Amino acid sequence: MAITAKQIETDVVALGDPEIAQHSKRFFKTGKGEYGEGDVFVGIRVPSLRKLVPKLKEIELEELGKLQQCQYHEIRLLALFILVKKYQLAKTETAQKRLVDFYLNHLAWVNNWDLVDSSAHHILGHYLLNHDKSMLYKLALSDDLWTRRVAMITTFRFIKHNQFEPTLKLATMLINDKEDLMHKACGWMLREIFRQDRQVLDTYLKNHYQQMPRTMLRYAIEKHEPEVRKMYLQGLI
Repeated sequence: MAITAKQIETDVVALGDPEIAQHSKRFFKTGKGEYGEGDVFVGIRVPSLRKLVPKLKEIELEELGKLQQCQYHEIRLLALFILVKKYQLAKTETAQKRLVDFYLNHLAWVNNWDLVDSSAHHILGHYLLNHDKSMLYKLALSDDLWTRRVAMITTFRFIKHNQFEPTLKLATMLINDKEDLMHKACGWMLREIFRQDRQVLDTYLKNHYQQMPRTMLRYAIEKHEPEVRKMYLQGLI
């Protein structure tokens, strides 16, 4: 029997824990005016969701699309775990491109930081590693916070392959972003460059650190020596 989104949703909801759901609502800032306003939780932890992926990875994309648009946060996350697995199993570039297009067409439901961080670099990052990356600069201009975060987190994959320019360009584009979650994302990716090539990051910081929001700078210099961090924060570099 074919796997359906409706059956998956029914099964997952049955596994929910109201106490975990309440904690998740607070953790993901679902109150009025907060970044996750109105999001709905079943109450399932990530390890339990990941255990479901092997038996659901054969779901057809049409049904996966329905799952991706579910009102429940954890089910949208599960859909992304399944999509990542499908992408990893794809044997041709054509098959990968189909999944990348699916991901981009459903970005409206990749709408919290954990959904972005669990998918962007695994799918877009892998595919764009050896392709034109200009779409990321368009995504970074979006009015939607999560779309901008997708652009930045996608570069995590590039950093691991010593391709730093996209991250640095996006960090500059987003340096005046109004959202603290973007300051954190940019700072995090800059810190990842430090792990690969400190000189590249230090050169970038010397040119831009005085314009950076405090949160972005703190994240970016987290792995520097305490005395160096202090100098950056005091504007003495």
